[in-house]
Amino acid sequence: MWVATVLHRPVVPVPLFFTSHLSPKVLLKPKTFRFGFPLPSLKLKASATRKQLQTQEPDNEGLRNQEKSDDQSFDLGWLPTFPHVLVASMSNFLFGYHIGVMNGPIVSIARELGFEGDPILEGIVVSIFIAGAFIGSLSCGSLVDKLGCRRTFQIDTIPLILGAIVSAQAHSLNEILLGRLLVGLGIGVNTVLVPIYISEVAPTKYRGSLGTLSQIGTCLGIIFSLCLGIPAEHDPHWWRTMFYIASMPGFLLALGMQFTVESPRWLCRVGDIKDAQTIIRNLWGDSEVDKAIEEFQSIISNDGTDVNSRWMQLLEEPHSRVAFIGGALFVLQQFAGINGVLYFSSLTFQDVGIASGALASLFVGLTNFAGALCASYLMDTQGRRRLLIGSYLGMAVSMFLIVFAINYPLEEDFSHNLSILGTLM
Repeated sequence: MWVATVLHRPVVPVPLFFTSHLSPKVLLKPKTFRFGFPLPSLKLKASATRKQLQTQEPDNEGLRNQEKSDDQSFDLGWLPTFPHVLVASMSNFLFGYHIGVMNGPIVSIARELGFEGDPILEGIVVSIFIAGAFIGSLSCGSLVDKLGCRRTFQIDTIPLILGAIVSAQAHSLNEILLGRLLVGLGIGVNTVLVPIYISEVAPTKYRGSLGTLSQIGTCLGIIFSLCLGIPAEHDPHWWRTMFYIASMPGFLLALGMQFTVESPRWLCRVGDIKDAQTIIRNLWGDSEVDKAIEEFQSIISNDGTDVNSRWMQLLEEPHSRVAFIGGALFVLQQFAGINGVLYFSSLTFQDVGIASGALASLFVGLTNFAGALCASYLMDTQGRRRLLIGSYLGMAVSMFLIVFAINYPLEEDFSHNLSILGTLM
């Protein structure tokens, strides 16, 4: 009777949903009774499959999460824009180079051109570069509006190249001042133009990280010029070679910008929508084309609508707080003393007894470069505000180290090393 009951028991089909996830071992060797009837094994398959589904679903979800995390860790969305930003950052390399080019050989230049021992003239030769940059920065906006970013970059290389050559061939104080002024004009345009170009070419997601390439370029230029300044301590005419070398990046910048893209926002402004769409599609992706064009056109259509706006509105709420914080950051950054360190660190290190001031200045440049790399890595993950607070606290600590080493010397060697550490920070 037991066997008959089994024979007449209806066979329940296993749903396809269950059988599609069966284990290979269950399929190849199903469990059966010794009479050879596979009927009970069907129930075992179904129950085993339910258990597998319960255990496999979390595993599949974990795999999907792992794939997402892997995709995020190997995000290369910034790569199409990187070559264009890299070429533009060459302008900042020139900026950094001309910051450090006077650091080491200033004594040789003053001796050969006849103003040795006059600190005022030495300061003017160095600072006229910044005066020219101030004038150049004021003219950048009108040039970009008329010519676009690419042509402005290329035209701006003219004063950079001429200024470097004039400085290299200078035989009087006026000639070196003229060369430095021309270089400053070109640098002033680039210091405004490079951030504009990067912000309008880079995708929003990577704008912070790609923007730090300009600072990295400046740091590399400082390091390169400080390295070249080491032989100036033994060769009184080496500074001319350093200025000749400064003209070469200008030629590379003019050639490189011929192969970069134009700002899509400027193209929209002049009515070249098709080229703007092509650039956005190649650099940002197809999904960003319509959104970006709509945003650009909205901004362009609103230009000039606030004709009654006044500069004094920056002192009114809600703009006053933002304007005050932004302006204070720029002012306090300059008062922190980094420009004086980068321009005259070789003389400063020699005054405190270091034999090779140029070599010691090189470590200042390397420290500056390390800070730029940290900012590039942390910019889009930690945010601007946290990095600003941390960097300003670091500068404050370094100044306290220097003051402590000068005013409270415990031992001569310890105080000397502490002063160097504070300068490097």
